[in-house]
Amino acid sequence: MAFSTRRRRSAAVAGGLGIALVLTACGGDSGDGGDGDAEAGGEVDCSAFEEFGDLAGETVSVYTSIVSPEDAPHIESYKPFEECTGAEIDYEGSREFEAQLIVRIQSGNAPDIAYIPQPGLLQTLVRDTDAVVPAPDSVAANVDEFWNEDWKEYGSVDGTFYAAPIGANVKSFVWYSPSMFQEAGYEIPQTWDELIDLSDQIVADGGVPWCAGIGSGDATGWPATDWLEDLVLRTAGPEVYDQWVAHEIPFDDPQIAEALAEVGSILKNEEYVNGGLGGVQSIASTEFGDAGLPILDGACWMHRQASFYQANWPEGTEVAEDGDVFAFYLPSMDDTRPLLGGGEFAAAFSDRPAVQAFQTYLSSDDWANEKAKVSGPGWVSSNTGLDPANLESPIDQLSAELFQDEEAIFRFDASDLMPGEVGAGSFWTEMTNWIANDKDDQAVLEAIEASWP
Repeated sequence: MAFSTRRRRSAAVAGGLGIALVLTACGGDSGDGGDGDAEAGGEVDCSAFEEFGDLAGETVSVYTSIVSPEDAPHIESYKPFEECTGAEIDYEGSREFEAQLIVRIQSGNAPDIAYIPQPGLLQTLVRDTDAVVPAPDSVAANVDEFWNEDWKEYGSVDGTFYAAPIGANVKSFVWYSPSMFQEAGYEIPQTWDELIDLSDQIVADGGVPWCAGIGSGDATGWPATDWLEDLVLRTAGPEVYDQWVAHEIPFDDPQIAEALAEVGSILKNEEYVNGGLGGVQSIASTEFGDAGLPILDGACWMHRQASFYQANWPEGTEVAEDGDVFAFYLPSMDDTRPLLGGGEFAAAFSDRPAVQAFQTYLSSDDWANEKAKVSGPGWVSSNTGLDPANLESPIDQLSAELFQDEEAIFRFDASDLMPGEVGAGSFWTEMTNWIANDKDDQAVLEAIEASWP
């Protein structure tokens, strides 16, 4: 489900090789992200894998929160490595991943590699268990080449690099109907002022510009935290965002209050919301997966939600620039290009050569392109070696282009970086109170600040 995608969705190996796989089949390519000469299912040119040596008889266990059927593309993407090295990848997905990973580590049964969905969890594992193995030079070299330094920092703890990014998602998106915009003569806004002007124009034309929903079971409230995070990046900037996440400024700092007020100018504006769903309070009771659907009925015009929201549109909905729905970048307030997102990281609990070889493969541009070709809609990576043409979904292609934009200023989801008591606790619940009970801005921020451990 989409929420799991959000929260949930290498000693030197062969002389520190940052591998460049030469795949002419199985959907692979020559390492430049370009098209291969053969289709998936053919034979693999294993020449580059020779650097890893013969790993026949070795098994590498991989533990993740990604379960069937979403696990199938991951397992498929490992086949070139298995065929060429002789190693076997033992994949296990669990809906109880986070709790069970701790149990397995404490009982001495840690997996070889785990996909960690939040940098905060990685920090906890490193500091509290001392079980995570620093990444070898081969993985570090790949990350230095294919990601910006922010991503490497998110995979590091106390100055030591542990885990390379794998998948990623863009949260700074606004979903809309291209045909509705065209028929009404509306243009996609390029600035924040244009976005507000468009909202006002829709109201003047008799419409309701926004629809929203923050319901998500025990995690109700997280979509509202994303709104605030995106606005902190836009009103205060990335440096203040970093200070906020690290608690170098209090949660109720005036700069955060300004951002929350800007969110409120949309989500608490009775003229702006909640198209097709009710008034402001209906945002709290509307499931996030259903919140954008009124766009299809023409009852609302815009819905701010991440790239993974594409999985929530009904079967048969065409997600494309000229389709039933698409998304545009949530505009900035100046000439910068802040980008909010999330992702997963491959952390190792063993330094066996086979484990390091597989961790190196996962950090390569070759794996990113292989994974893209077998994944279908809903998966993207911030790996700059990924050719967007290998992604099936137009929204995934747009996400990859945004990740590769040199002007983009990426920041990881703040609630995933904050202590659990805040990020998955008071932040969620107080933002829910802010909507459901019309709790005062300052009271909300003070309550979250008081919960900081």
